[in-house]
Amino acid sequence: MAEIEDLSFETDEVVAAESNEDSLFANVDSLIGFVTERFNRAEDARFTDEDRWLRSYRNYRGIYGPDVQFSSSEKSKVFVKVTKTKTLAAYGQIVDVLFGNNKFPLSVEPSVLPDGVAESVHINIDPNAGPAQSALSSAFTDTPGKPYLMGLDTKLEPGETRTSLMKRLGGLSNKLASVSDKIIEGSGTTPTSVTFHPAMIAAKKMEKKIHDQLNESGASKHLRSMAFEMALLGTGVMKGPFASDKEYPNWNEEGDYDPLIKTVPSTNHVSIWNFYPDPEATSMDDAEYVVERHKMSRNQLRALGNRPYFMEDSIQTSISRGPDYVRKHWEMKMEDDSSTPSDTERWEVLEFWGFVDTEILEEHGIKIPRELRKLSEVNANIWVCNGTVIRCVLNPFKPTRIPYYSVPYEHNPYSFFGVGIAENMDDTQTLMNGFMRMAVDNAVLSGNLLIEIDETNLVPGQDLSVHPGKVFRRQGGAPGQAIFGTKFPNVAQENMQLFDKARVLADESTGFPSFAHGQTGVSGVGRTASGISMLMSAANGSIRSVVKNVDDYLLAPIGRAFFAFNMQFDFDESIKGDLEVIANGTESLMANEVRSQRLMQFLGVVQNPALAPFAKMDYIIREIAKSMDLDPNKVTNSMQDAAIQAEILKGFQQPAPPPPEMAGMGGPAPQEGVVPAGVNPQDQTGAGGGTIGTGVAPVPGEQGFSGNVA
Repeated sequence: MAEIEDLSFETDEVVAAESNEDSLFANVDSLIGFVTERFNRAEDARFTDEDRWLRSYRNYRGIYGPDVQFSSSEKSKVFVKVTKTKTLAAYGQIVDVLFGNNKFPLSVEPSVLPDGVAESVHINIDPNAGPAQSALSSAFTDTPGKPYLMGLDTKLEPGETRTSLMKRLGGLSNKLASVSDKIIEGSGTTPTSVTFHPAMIAAKKMEKKIHDQLNESGASKHLRSMAFEMALLGTGVMKGPFASDKEYPNWNEEGDYDPLIKTVPSTNHVSIWNFYPDPEATSMDDAEYVVERHKMSRNQLRALGNRPYFMEDSIQTSISRGPDYVRKHWEMKMEDDSSTPSDTERWEVLEFWGFVDTEILEEHGIKIPRELRKLSEVNANIWVCNGTVIRCVLNPFKPTRIPYYSVPYEHNPYSFFGVGIAENMDDTQTLMNGFMRMAVDNAVLSGNLLIEIDETNLVPGQDLSVHPGKVFRRQGGAPGQAIFGTKFPNVAQENMQLFDKARVLADESTGFPSFAHGQTGVSGVGRTASGISMLMSAANGSIRSVVKNVDDYLLAPIGRAFFAFNMQFDFDESIKGDLEVIANGTESLMANEVRSQRLMQFLGVVQNPALAPFAKMDYIIREIAKSMDLDPNKVTNSMQDAAIQAEILKGFQQPAPPPPEMAGMGGPAPQEGVVPAGVNPQDQTGAGGGTIGTGVAPVPGEQGFSGNVA
């Protein structure tokens, strides 16, 4: 069962019914009937979809359904589980694409024209800019008249590293503290101006916070579960974010277990079998309500009483009435063990999210806020169990949203639920099973010799079984042959050809060719490395649309939900701004090697001094780091940190003074910082442009040979 959410919001806007004598509902049947009626409508509407899911599940498991009847002559009941291979291949490819960069495929970027936060600001660090910049001059100098960092000791102390040197010199943010009133909006246009991007800083802080929250809640694991159901059944469902308490193991100084409790927003996967959406909707955008069905034990039901706004008295009443969980027809068909008892010690809990008439809520103790009293219906969350209402609150999210996300594998514009791999190859799976059974039965028949015996030619009473070395006794003087052997023709090869044809049709119907998941013996274009690369690129076309569905129906909405959650319940001003959540799952479709190669080629192009000013070098370096599966925040510097780094390296690379023994030897002394003629500054051999070695000695007759006759 999916984890139950905890709506422990620190806000007064959550309006809930309380469990006390005044609010114990006198007419609770109307609210329970409302939720039950919505659940029954959704359940009846998806009956056909449940039949499709059962067929897909059986094909994945390799189980024949009740619609398959075997004749008395059929001996083989083999099931070729190609559906399982295709489903796992699609699931694996989706997961590889989504987690190719080892992180949740979400990013936060500032809007094109940010509202409420400056896109860029700059300051002038020129100490000679005039009296108006005197504060800036003092902030960026350590001695009068010297620019920032030039008056600092950049010499490495024994045992010091670059990181400790940076800390000793001080960060740029400390220098800006005294000049905040001198910051000018817009990008700097002079060489002495330093530009900052507050909107980008806020976006990256929000992105880090969302990624940290997703990691702490185990969102990657739930996303994989969602991807599997999406590939198999055609639709995957996620829900969230909800505030939940996470326990971190900790032991105090005395050795006693003292865990740390931290409230984090979490998200989890919802099985499609327990998901009942509005039957009139075609997506979550136009869904009026959603009902989730929970199967809870006594302990889980009592644990709800510790969560906010759950009524303990109603929960105890539900438990005292006894278990009421009744298995659905699909549950009994999916169980492998038919001997499982029908009765179970579980309770059925319905979780409703959607619009409810304000009159019904007011009858049950819900006080409608003043700004919502003019509305005829409001969005609410209601939990019903065993004929009692155990929770009833108004939807706490701002803006109002139903916290469920339904992702189709293959979008069906006329239905809420999508189409998966198993359904696409249902017919071809049936054909492959039939041809394989025929081939096996024929191989068994043709592989055995049928024996015909004429008993009139044999001595009566003897054993007619056949085995190697068997001797039959004939009647004396009886003419003709007594034993005949008949061999049936073997047509298994023709059946296997039809099987292979059906498998090719399965490749085309699913969009996943067999060579993409390990089939050997590929011929034709696929015999060469470039040919198979071309085929794999073409095969990615089908998965590209699937990942785009994940981006549009899950990653972008759930990213916006986390963004809104933090904007509503987090009081950190540094992460707030006019930001946009971007789902970048499709970026992983391009192999990292290809992206890295293209980035390096572009970097080579902009090495031209005429083109270098047009390139965003910081972005290029960060993207190269990403393509190499490196964290760009750890291996690259920002533009401001890069400027500081360049100044530090410039201090380390000052040319050394000439040695004392060179003075007074005649000729002009070498000038500081000037490279002598004929010397390559990039030469690391230490030869100074000369040739060190004996060379080739002259032979007799050549110029320079000492034995030549004048």
